[in-house]
Amino acid sequence: MPSEQSPIYYPNPALSKNAYVTSTAQYQQMYKKSIESPEEFWGDIAKQFHWETPIDYDRFFRYNFDLTKGPIFTKWLDGATTNISYNLLDRNVRNGHGDKVAYYWEGNHPDDYSRLTYKKLLEEVCRFSNVLKSLGVKKGDRVAVYMPMILEAVITLLACARIGAVHSLVFAGFSSDSFAERIVDCEARVIVTADGVWRGEKLLQLKTICDHAMQRCASEGHNVHHCIVVSHLERVTTPKGSAPQRQNNRTPMTEGRDIWWHDVVPQASTSCYPEWMQAEDPLFMLYTSGSTGKPKGVLHTTAGYLLYAATTFKYVFDYKLNDVYWCTADVGWITGHSYGVYGPLANAATSVLFEGTPFYPDNDRFWAVIDKYKVNQFYTAPTAIRALMKFGDNLVKRHDLSSLKVLGSVGEPINPEAWTWYYKQVGHEKCSIVDTFWQTETGGHVLTTLPGALPMKPGAAGFPFFGVQPVLLDESGKEIKGEGEGYLVFSRPWPGLMRTLFGNHDRYEVTYFSKFPGYYCTGDGARRDADGYLWVTGRVDDMLNVSGHLMSTAEVESVLTEHHHVAEAAVVAKPHLVKGECLYCFITLSETATFDERLLKELKTHVRERIGPFAQPDVIQHAPALPKTRSGKIMRRILRKIAVNDRDVGDISTLADTTVVEQLFEMRPAES
Repeated sequence: MPSEQSPIYYPNPALSKNAYVTSTAQYQQMYKKSIESPEEFWGDIAKQFHWETPIDYDRFFRYNFDLTKGPIFTKWLDGATTNISYNLLDRNVRNGHGDKVAYYWEGNHPDDYSRLTYKKLLEEVCRFSNVLKSLGVKKGDRVAVYMPMILEAVITLLACARIGAVHSLVFAGFSSDSFAERIVDCEARVIVTADGVWRGEKLLQLKTICDHAMQRCASEGHNVHHCIVVSHLERVTTPKGSAPQRQNNRTPMTEGRDIWWHDVVPQASTSCYPEWMQAEDPLFMLYTSGSTGKPKGVLHTTAGYLLYAATTFKYVFDYKLNDVYWCTADVGWITGHSYGVYGPLANAATSVLFEGTPFYPDNDRFWAVIDKYKVNQFYTAPTAIRALMKFGDNLVKRHDLSSLKVLGSVGEPINPEAWTWYYKQVGHEKCSIVDTFWQTETGGHVLTTLPGALPMKPGAAGFPFFGVQPVLLDESGKEIKGEGEGYLVFSRPWPGLMRTLFGNHDRYEVTYFSKFPGYYCTGDGARRDADGYLWVTGRVDDMLNVSGHLMSTAEVESVLTEHHHVAEAAVVAKPHLVKGECLYCFITLSETATFDERLLKELKTHVRERIGPFAQPDVIQHAPALPKTRSGKIMRRILRKIAVNDRDVGDISTLADTTVVEQLFEMRPAES
C-alpha cells in the first residue's frame, strides 16, 4: 500500500474554475454544513424536485444505528410523497429538456446505434407502465428483470417506479439457478427479459435461461405468471462469422405466460398518471452476496435514494447540462442503477448506454465510443483499465479523447499503476480521476475526491462525500484517530443508505450493525494517512471481489461441494493482475474419486452454471486435508498464504495437524 508520500496530482485549473466545488476550502465548508445541519443541506437540494405532499421538516431525518437502543432504522423526508419517474422524466420535459437526448444507445456491433429523447423516453415508460398495470402489477409488487444493456431495460425500471412496483434486476450473466433463487426470494410474479444478446462474438440466450429459472421456481412452488420478452436479436447486426441469429418464431414461448414486448407495448397509451409514493416506500431491491452464501436483497427507498443519486452524480462527475456522460457498468449492478439510470436522469443528463465489451470488434472499442460521442465524463472499473493497459498506448492514441474532463473508477480499489496509466494515457494529464468507494448497500458514492476541488493520490479513495461520516475502529471497537488502519464504519446515515434486507430485517441488523453498536459496518478495512486521505484496503471477512463482482467464499464452496466427488471445499482470493482477485479453491475428495483434468473441467463448468461465468475458479488445488483448528475451523489465513506461495504463515500452533501446511505447499499446481 502506498504511503502518504505517494505523488499528489492537482485538478486541472480550467476544470476547477468552472466546477461546482472549486477548492478544498469550499468542500470543507459544504461538508461541515452537511454534517452539522443535514436538514438545511439536503432540504435545499430537495427543493429542485417535485413533492406531491410537501416536506415536513420536523420529520426530515431520524435514525438509530445502535442495537442496544432498539431496532435499527433510517428515515429521510418521512411524510413527503413523490414519484421518481415523474422527477426524472415529466419534470425534465416541463423544464424544457423534452427534445434533449437522454440516451445514445451503442450496440454490441458498431453498426447498431440509436438515441432516445426525454420526451420519447417518457412516452415509452408510460406505455410499459400501462402494460404492467394491465397484467395486474400494482404498488408494492416485485418485478424481476433479466435484461441486456438495451433501452428497454431503462424503460422497465422507470415504468416500475412510475406505478410503485419494486424492481429486482439481476445481472444477465447470472445462471438460471441464481436467477431463480432471487425470483423466489422476492416473490416476483412477472419477469421482463429479452430473447438474447450478443456480447462480443458470444450469443447469450437470455429467454432460455429465464425458462430454466421459471422451471426451477415452479419446482419450489413459486409460479411466474407473466414473462415479457423483448425481441432484440432480430434487430441487431450479427458478428461476422457467428451463427445465424434466432428469429422470433424460434424463441421458445409458453402460451398464456410469455408475451412479446412488441405485441403489447406499441398499442398502449402514452399517458400514465404516476403513483405518488411515500418517501420511505420501497423503490428497488438488488441482491448482493452474503457471507453465509445466501444472497441478500438490499432494499432502497424512494426519496432518500433520489436525493443521494442525484447529488453524488452532479458533484462527483461535475456534470454540466451540455456534457455527454458514459458509465460502462451493466444496469444489473448498483453502479448501473445509480449512475447509469437514476443519477444521470435526475440531472437531465445525456448518457451513453453501451451493450458491448471493451474488446469487440477491436480492443480500442472504449476509445472509439468516447471519440464518437465526444464523452466528457467516463466511468469504468479498474478491471477494464488493467485489461486495456496490456494492449499498449497506441490503441488509445488512435482516437481523439480531448473531450474528456473527468475519469471515474468503481468496483474495487484501483492500483497506482493502473491509475497512472488512466491519468496519463486516457486523460492526457488534464482530467481529474474520481476513485469512488461505495457499495450496493450505500446507494451512492461515500468516499471520493471531487474533480475540481481535491488533490488526488493514485490508489486513495479520498474523502467522505457530503453527509457521510467515516470512522476507523480497531477490533475492540475503539476509534482510531489520525493516521492508522482499521475497520471502515460509518457513524450516521446519508439519504441513499439501504433501509433493510427484503423480508429479513434481523439479518440486516446482524450483518451491518451487530459488530460495532452505533455504527454501520462496511466489511472493509481502510487506512488514513497523514494528510487525511482514506485508502480502502479490502474485505475483512470471507468475501471475494473478482472483476468488481462481489461474492462470498461460502457461496462458491457450497457449489463445489454439490459435486459428488467433493467432500469438502475451501475458497480464498488470490491477487490477479487483471481481475484484481481470482478464486483459488482447495478441494478434498471422496475416497473413490480421482483428481484429474476431467474433474477440474466439471467443477469449473459447475460453478459457471450455478453462479455465473465471472465466478469460475482460476485455480483448483487438491487438498487431502485442510488446515483446521482443534475446534474444526478452517484457517483461511493460511490458505491465502499457500495460494500466493508465501511460506511466512505465522503461528500455526492452534492447528490440529500442522503437517497439513507443508503438504499443501508441496501440492501447489506449478502454473499457479
